[in-house]
Amino acid sequence: MRNLILITTMFCLSLSAYSFSNEVNCNEFKKFSINYMTCKGNLVKNKTISFGKNFVEDTKNYQKKEWSKEKDKLKNLKEKVLEK
Repeated sequence: MRNLILITTMFCLSLSAYSFSNEVNCNEFKKFSINYMTCKGNLVKNKTISFGKNFVEDTKNYQKKEWSKEKDKLKNLKEKVLEK
């Protein structure tokens, strides 16, 4: 019985540690303190950077997908011209 309680407790503690590891809580600082402003600024900066990275990756993938068709058309046209 003790082992079951110990295993259950360890399992619950391990899950809660991983679920809150990436959260940043700026509410622990006063609203107009420098630490609060720094914390909020870092949150905005990180979200902006992650959005920018996602936007760039999405654009690259779209261009590769769309331009691959055009590249194939150009290759086919080049082969037709070279055959004649």
